Amino acid sequence: MGMFEGALTALVTPLRDDRVDEAALRAIVADQIDGGIDGIVPCGTTGESVNLSAAEYTRVLEIVKSETRGRVPVIAGSGSASTKHTIELSEIARRVGVDGLLVVVPYYNKPTQEGMFQHYTAVARAVPLPTLLYNIPGRTGVDMALSTLQRLADVKSIVGVKESTGNVLRSSDIAAVFGDRFTILSGDDALTLPVMAVGGHGVISVASNVAPKEVSKLVDLFRAGDLLAARKQHQRLRALVEAMFLETSPGPVKAAMAMRGLMTGEIRLPMVTPGEATLARVRAALAELGLL
Repeated sequence: MGMFEGALTALVTPLRDDRVDEAALRAIVADQIDGGIDGIVPCGTTGESVNLSAAEYTRVLEIVKSETRGRVPVIAGSGSASTKHTIELSEIARRVGVDGLLVVVPYYNKPTQEGMFQHYTAVARAVPLPTLLYNIPGRTGVDMALSTLQRLADVKSIVGVKESTGNVLRSSDIAAVFGDRFTILSGDDALTLPVMAVGGHGVISVASNVAPKEVSKLVDLFRAGDLLAARKQHQRLRALVEAMFLETSPGPVKAAMAMRGLMTGEIRLPMVTPGEATLARVRAALAELGLL
């Protein structure tokens, strides 16, 4: 198994009175490892990275790194809209001692394919840690073409991709081109099983923040070759996964974790706490899994 395979968690950043809740963060990391999670990805989209100051970003990484104690890899979200800023964040992450980077396609700027290629090669040259590309057109406004991915796969430190196009065919195409020499992780909880079925290696999950055991179980069952049980587990998780994305993430997952007493549901503007209808669905999904 590669270093960045299995069930990894796109970690939330717990807040209390508009500050990082360090005690809650430590407890959540411990809960993740107890739940069998294979890796932790702090300061990505789910960690509200764009709403964290440089000092907060550094502190979150330090806490996660110290709490994992080398038991699972820590992959820091370090992508931003600007190449210069991405390099700065990646350098902070390297100094903290993380195991790898998750670098999103630059958002809002809408780079061309050549722009994406040059962005990633510049970051890899500056901070040559094992790096996962992160393609999420719904958030960035641009889609990384398979041909660009192929060019970037030749860069030594680029080891895989978090695939969040919502299109299983894309994962299938990547697997057809690379086989097992390039890690493909689903970035959509709803597609974990289908992506693994076409050659993916796991998931970077939002739902596993609140249900680490359940998400780990799905991935473990598939990898053990028990497809029928994996499919049952996929269906068991369906209501929870659906509830996690009824409104912009991480609103619903933070609410779910607050319901489980793991942290406050506090979130920074421009994101807001989900409305009552969403909260009711979240509560029902947690109850259905026996998590309340």
